Amino acid sequence: MSRRGGLPNGKEAGNDVQPSDSQDKQRILLSSYSGHFSLVRALHLADMITELNGFCGIMSIFSSMRYCLDEPGSLTNLWAALAFMPFGLFFDFMDGKVARWRRKSSMMGQELDSLADLISFGVSPAAAAFALGIRTPLDHLLLAFFVLCGLTRLARFNVTASVIPKDKAGKASYFEGTPIPTTLSIAAVMAYWVSQGWIHENVPLGVLAKDTMFEFHPIVGLFILSGCLQVSKTLHIPKP
Repeated sequence: MSRRGGLPNGKEAGNDVQPSDSQDKQRILLSSYSGHFSLVRALHLADMITELNGFCGIMSIFSSMRYCLDEPGSLTNLWAALAFMPFGLFFDFMDGKVARWRRKSSMMGQELDSLADLISFGVSPAAAAFALGIRTPLDHLLLAFFVLCGLTRLARFNVTASVIPKDKAGKASYFEGTPIPTTLSIAAVMAYWVSQGWIHENVPLGVLAKDTMFEFHPIVGLFILSGCLQVSKTLHIPKP
């Protein structure tokens, strides 16, 4: 999650960004019919970079799907699925930098940022987990819980960004719950599993309740823990 949502308009006051003019211009472009590609013209440069974050997440998901269709033993697409996620983090970081440099922000940029984060750091790690073997019916429900926690955390961030205590520069003093990009730590763990060949039947900790309707992989608890930390109300992580 980049810092584009520090204020209701998606920017932090401490960077002396004056969003009103750019927001008004974008709102006019979006609300008035001015051609088939008026939406593209309304996007700021930072918004384009946010789209690249979403692109990385989508490509990660597609790579996971392609891996499931690959010949057994071919890990190329699984590695690609894991590699796209940190690229998404790079673009998530850069969109806020560019917005502050260009002194342009918008509510649309804030919403795009959250949606892109959900794809890159919520859905794509869950898809990669499915691809490497965490795929029983109960695993599906638990991975869905993880994604929904990310969805809820991002929605809460957008709603509460304006009321979180800020310092003199207007910068929010803490994250409420862990930011969704922290799920990249799970992606790093999965990359290690792949490097060791711990996939499919060799997934760490094996399977519990095998051949029953409650069959699941205990390692999916990593995703449950991450999801719970994201939606925590009492966990306050100081911003750097």
